[in-house]
Amino acid sequence: MKKHPGSLALIGLAGILIVCAVIFLFSGKADAGANPVPIADITYNVNAPIADNLKALVGKTVFIHLDSGASFAGVIKTIGPHLVHLEKLDKKDFFDALIEIQHIVAIDTQFRTY
Repeated sequence: MKKHPGSLALIGLAGILIVCAVIFLFSGKADAGANPVPIADITYNVNAPIADNLKALVGKTVFIHLDSGASFAGVIKTIGPHLVHLEKLDKKDFFDALIEIQHIVAIDTQFRTY
């Protein structure tokens, strides 16, 4: 019996599709069984100004978003009356930043882990 050159390609394509389907189906199951665990001592207070929320996150890794559209990720070292000292900047070894609090429009930080 002669095999057509296209039949090997179809068998290979079918095999790839089956492997991709299995990976797709089982990747969701791994996440579904894991339960997120809250990280201790991290909370936001929506009734307080951003400066007070930052003070509660000293020593934690945060993302700070400015009104200019710029974002910084790092660990909050200290908070002053007008400035935030952010150390260990993400993707910038040995860099720190001073950020004016009045230009901060949003902060985010990790609240849960597995």
